[in-house]
Amino acid sequence: MPSLLQIRNVPDEVRRALKARAAAQGESLNAYLLSVLNREVSQPTVAEVLDRAARRSERAPVSAVDVLGEARSERDGQLQQVPTR
Repeated sequence: MPSLLQIRNVPDEVRRALKARAAAQGESLNAYLLSVLNREVSQPTVAEVLDRAARRSERAPVSAVDVLGEARSERDGQLQQVPTR
């Protein structure tokens, strides 16, 4: 169920800028702010991304260090096969 959200002490210049952005998109200020809020909460925060990455690395069968080491070894092998001048 939708609820009422009230924000106090919004500076006049911020309100004017938001209202202008809403008008530029053909939206009411309310509709524009709802879309801004929805967009904001649909994106994970940096902390959420880091937490998810940490949980994935705990489950990973090999470490990132191992993967990078293997990739470097493969690259070094390929470079050794390239003829030198």
